[in-house]
Amino acid sequence: MIKGLKKNVLIFPGGTEIGLEIRNSLKDIKEINLYSAGSDVSNHASYVFKNHSIVPDINIKGWIGALNKILNKYAIDYIFPAHDDIIVALASNSDRIDAKIISSPLSTCLLTRSKTETYNKFKDLIPTPKTFNKIKEIDSFPVFVKPDKGQGSQNSFKINDSELLKALLKSNHEYIILEYLNGKEYTVDCFTDRNKGLLFCGGRERIRTKSGISMDSKPVDPKINKIFRYYANIISQELEIHGAWFFQLKLDSSGIFTLLEIAPRISGTMATHRVLGINFPLLSIYEKEGLNIDLMINNYHLQIDRALVNRYKHDIKYKTVYVDLDDTLILNDRINTELIKFLYQSLNKDCKLILITKSVNITENYLKKWRLANLFDEIIFLNNEDSKADHVDPENSIFIDDSFSERKSVFDKHKIPTFDCSMLELLIDSKV
Repeated sequence: MIKGLKKNVLIFPGGTEIGLEIRNSLKDIKEINLYSAGSDVSNHASYVFKNHSIVPDINIKGWIGALNKILNKYAIDYIFPAHDDIIVALASNSDRIDAKIISSPLSTCLLTRSKTETYNKFKDLIPTPKTFNKIKEIDSFPVFVKPDKGQGSQNSFKINDSELLKALLKSNHEYIILEYLNGKEYTVDCFTDRNKGLLFCGGRERIRTKSGISMDSKPVDPKINKIFRYYANIISQELEIHGAWFFQLKLDSSGIFTLLEIAPRISGTMATHRVLGINFPLLSIYEKEGLNIDLMINNYHLQIDRALVNRYKHDIKYKTVYVDLDDTLILNDRINTELIKFLYQSLNKDCKLILITKSVNITENYLKKWRLANLFDEIIFLNNEDSKADHVDPENSIFIDDSFSERKSVFDKHKIPTFDCSMLELLIDSKV
């Protein structure tokens, strides 16, 4: 990319786990402005994007026109698909989309969207699951049943008998029946340059999954990764893949790594390799730009574990923050880093920061010790018998203190929002 020239990137949809990982990968890249779009359903995008737009579902007529209005409004350079169906929809209509799509060619997107076509393509090249066209072909249970076109583990089932299988197949004709693989499961994160070929292949064990998302994962050792790279080279040679992609494997009863699926997109837990130095979304943009790509991978061991995060919307307006020192900003003889994060966030929003304290420890050297000497616009020193409420200007102000009695007196007198440290997460603004 041209130095100093920013690219506008739209993540579509921004609220999926895929979209959130793309956001996390690109939010602090100086050359990129981020935008989000998605259909009008409950999701996390509006909590983490300053610019999130609503477009119709891709199955509703007129979605392309609505999307193009957004692309033109924000002068979007690149659109990053963040859902399997969106990948195919964008690739199928690339000539009608008013931005470049970060994706592999349509033929690759269509083939990998179908498990049946994927297995047929690679059954003679790498191990694939045994499939059954009819129930009478099954020689033993359990079997595994999943949609031919699906994502994660949605609508996937381990079936233990033929009667249950018959009932399930009646409800959906797009299911495929596979042998049940009972071993460990792995995801292999890859990056392919259309000119240089496969540049990165990193496998990770899926230790714990939830709704098809790897919640606990760690990179595999080099010996196993050598096998994965062999598979990756075959896939990369057989399919035209541009940028980031991944495939999933599972051990069968004989200990053979067996292909589950291939996806030409970002995965949510690619963060595992991002923190080692492989920023897949950014590299995919570079690949699209035709830049010469060089990789650097840090050499340390890690394991990722993912959990829910809380983010909030609120109607609190403030331009002044009053904050206590002891047991609030300095907590257990340590800086309260969550509060410091909020104070600097407030500083970025041109808020006035006022330290209000009854601490006998407060000296210039004490503040210097904690690197706080120049943070505050004003410091108010009080005696123990003083009430902080008498020294707070309530206009557009909030008050943060560990003391319930101080908070209550400020609230009772001024009716402004008051917070202790457990409430700070409400105030953190994660929008980019």
